[in-house]
Amino acid sequence: MSQLNSADSSPVAKKYPPLVLGSHNRKKKAELIALLSPLGFEIHDLSEFPQSIDVEETGMTFTENAHQKAREQAKVLGMWVIGEDSGLEVEALGGRPGVFSARYAGEEHDDEKNNDKLLQELDGVPTEKRTARYVCHIALSDPEGNIRAEAENYCYGRIRTERSGTNGFGYDPLFEIVEYHKTFGELSPEIKSCISHRACALREFSEKLIGLFKE
Repeated sequence: MSQLNSADSSPVAKKYPPLVLGSHNRKKKAELIALLSPLGFEIHDLSEFPQSIDVEETGMTFTENAHQKAREQAKVLGMWVIGEDSGLEVEALGGRPGVFSARYAGEEHDDEKNNDKLLQELDGVPTEKRTARYVCHIALSDPEGNIRAEAENYCYGRIRTERSGTNGFGYDPLFEIVEYHKTFGELSPEIKSCISHRACALREFSEKLIGLFKE
């Protein structure tokens, strides 16, 4: 707790306990802050806690991995921890890359190699069969390691044949929202924060958080 920055002393911010995102991903943290901070939640990530651990993702589903990230870090830190796992499921590939999305090409968080491999595996697949969805599962563990709230949501689209746009991360330059005729890489952060899998899951999750802490 000594690592926390207590600069925000507003009455709203003190309504809820601080929450730790069980990740070092700054872009995920930024999305979380944008959606939860206005509700009065104080958000931190693992970069602020040198005692945090590396949680091995051994689950076969997004739910299992989110639970692992939340529970194990919460017990180490003694704080409320949010575990989040998300990824891309492509119908023509039988749901791959799925839970292996971040390390699809063998090296975790190498977006360029992951996108290259996806394009290779879909080479020759026609547009109408390149349907895909982003999945996000979010879980909250109390300091004792009990899952107290969770939500899962999706965003549907299709995979382009080449990258377009520089916004976002992961497979965003390839993932097209058909209704907008643009990829996540081309859409503004404001639009993405309304329609993305993570945004939709977070809205549901935030309602559960408020209900939980009001109890």
